[in-house]
Amino acid sequence: MLPSVSHNEADHVPVLAEEVRELLALRPGETVVDATFGAGGHSTLLARDLRGAGKLVAIDRDPAALPYFERLRRTAGVQTRFLRGDFSSVLPHLAANGVRADAILLDLGVSSMQLDRPERGFSYASDAPLDMRMDPTQELTAAALVNEAGERELERIFRRFGEERFARRIAHGIVVRRARRPFERTADLVDTIKASIPAPARFGEGHPAKRVFQALRIAVNDELGALERALPAAVEMLRPGGRLAVIAFHSLEDRIVKQFLRAEARGCVCPPELPICVCGHEPLVRILTPRALRPGPQELAQNPRAASARLRAAVKAR
Repeated sequence: MLPSVSHNEADHVPVLAEEVRELLALRPGETVVDATFGAGGHSTLLARDLRGAGKLVAIDRDPAALPYFERLRRTAGVQTRFLRGDFSSVLPHLAANGVRADAILLDLGVSSMQLDRPERGFSYASDAPLDMRMDPTQELTAAALVNEAGERELERIFRRFGEERFARRIAHGIVVRRARRPFERTADLVDTIKASIPAPARFGEGHPAKRVFQALRIAVNDELGALERALPAAVEMLRPGGRLAVIAFHSLEDRIVKQFLRAEARGCVCPPELPICVCGHEPLVRILTPRALRPGPQELAQNPRAASARLRAAVKAR
């Protein structure tokens, strides 16, 4: 049975909502794709902007998103459709089949509905099964990764995806601990992380397990690979003049988005030594956000989780 919508989750406030609405600039009759539907916060506002004429397509890999979509569908006032799956596979499928959109939103990372359910294992603040799957039907879990990956592979994951400076110590501590008993709970992992790092680091800025949990979540759900596969498909789906908005929550995601948009916004790609352009290459997009937009003080006061959010957007030129 799918979970119901709790009161707190039903009141979920989407990050950078007004900035997203301004950049996507929806008009009646247009089609918008919310490729990371989650609890439907952004979709609710975007559906209103269509003012009773248009279509909203919602995508999410997590079946827990379906009750939120059903709630939205009853009140949206526009055509709605829910597609269950990872946006990195759904968007290319839609693009290959000629589906076109006027606006696409990607709100990356873990959603509030996942963080606020301790049994999903995303949070280091609650003891729960060591899971972290955004799609609970996939095989790989955080427990499997922690218990089966080699020490060097764990170090690489913590260093690359979490930018954890004590990656080697933590990886070694995990391997020593799992030799006695496999990891099953988030609390077991938190205790091992704390025991593996120098004492002063346990009381520094932020929770000592924050970066490792981020790294494991990214690895379990292939978040960076999914983003790299989805961005070209999203641009392909857009009609000329269509808008793409992407919200990232850490530097690795944001770097991928920034570099992709810059590459697509380039004109001539000829070698610099050529005196004139012979490639004829034209920009595919025009960047709307020269610098990433960040939440303001008022939003941060209302929603501290928005602190690391960065929004970038572009419009399809041709």
